Amino acid sequence: MHTFVNTVSRGYSIPIPCLSGGICVGVFDKRIDTFLAEYNDLREKDLYYYLQQVDQLDGAHVWIGGRRTVMFSSYSYLGLLKHPVVQERAREALDRFGTGTHGVRILAGTTAAHVQCEQRIASFFGTEDAIAYSSGYLANLSTISTLLGRHDVVITDKLSHASIIDGCLLSNAKFQRFKHNDLGDLKHLLEDAKDQFEGKLVVVDAVYSMDGDVCPLPELVDLCRKYGAWLMVDEAHSLGVLGETGHGIIEYFGMSPSDVEMLSGSLSKTLPAVGGFVAGRRDLIQFLRHTARGFVFSAALPPAAVAAVTASLDVIEEDPSLIATVRRNIKRFVGGLNEMGYDTMDTKSCVIPIIIGKPEPTLELTSRLHRDGMFVSPILPPAVPTNTCRLRANVTAGHTDEDIDFALDLLRRHGKDMGIIP
Repeated sequence: MHTFVNTVSRGYSIPIPCLSGGICVGVFDKRIDTFLAEYNDLREKDLYYYLQQVDQLDGAHVWIGGRRTVMFSSYSYLGLLKHPVVQERAREALDRFGTGTHGVRILAGTTAAHVQCEQRIASFFGTEDAIAYSSGYLANLSTISTLLGRHDVVITDKLSHASIIDGCLLSNAKFQRFKHNDLGDLKHLLEDAKDQFEGKLVVVDAVYSMDGDVCPLPELVDLCRKYGAWLMVDEAHSLGVLGETGHGIIEYFGMSPSDVEMLSGSLSKTLPAVGGFVAGRRDLIQFLRHTARGFVFSAALPPAAVAAVTASLDVIEEDPSLIATVRRNIKRFVGGLNEMGYDTMDTKSCVIPIIIGKPEPTLELTSRLHRDGMFVSPILPPAVPTNTCRLRANVTAGHTDEDIDFALDLLRRHGKDMGIIP
């Protein structure tokens, strides 16, 4: 009952009857029916927690079905959604350019707001240039598939995001994965690949979205240099969170932007807009602007959205208290969970995995928390390994001490009642 979310992306091996001409009958219906059987089962048991309609937003609180709930599933890590400076700059762009561009970027869809946004992303990360895509998913998929070909190899962490995996599959390059954060395994793959391929690319997440842990960047850089590989790091969950001033994984480890060939990320997590980006050398970015099909053939981002990104990066640099607040909140929440006996793995970010184990108690605990006013997401196989079912709670700067203590009280009460914690 817990695999339906991944039905389409992972596929099923279903026997399909075929006509004499070789045409399969009902193949699409069978796939849809398989999905709907699990979907309807969850809805009937009141265990479906996806696509819930939010009627109102107020900081870290949302209204769903007329009930006020504390949100612990939002990616608004610094609480910038509805920030007055961001709102004002977005409105100015809306008044100046309208709601859209009626064009792709390479033709008639580039406004001053788009150029300013890309320049601001580059300056924030200390790179020469940056390119903004229509989504974070597209940024990874299009960049990876554009750079690589059938004579190359791409190697990723086994826990890398789906956008990275799909870009690797689309590239026609040799695709290999190493054990999570296992430098020995990566070294073995790079050693095997050193004389076999024209180009070598290693792609990792700065912060892993299910575990909340951080990639070992210094060692990754050393390995890539030794074996002549490029390194691409996805900053989707680290922007605004890692580093003394929130500048991400490079700052977190005290390294130089030139140590990594490409940084990618999302414009819809810490940054309250939509889209994705890649930052790096100027020649690389110009190459992508003219050859990356996901950029060339996609409509330009709304001017108000890119203006919001520019404003948000300004706010992050001008208000370091936001980073201090989110760090304090993470410490309070994780410390409280660990004190109760919950396993939060090796998280060092806003992503807090609360390991439960099996699907049934995970869904039951989720149900209880939702009922009592805490919105949190259950994560089940195949998204995570068997027996590591979890709640994934996202802590933000928008949470007050009262919000965090409220959530901890619910987790303590229901965890004890269900026998999850002592």
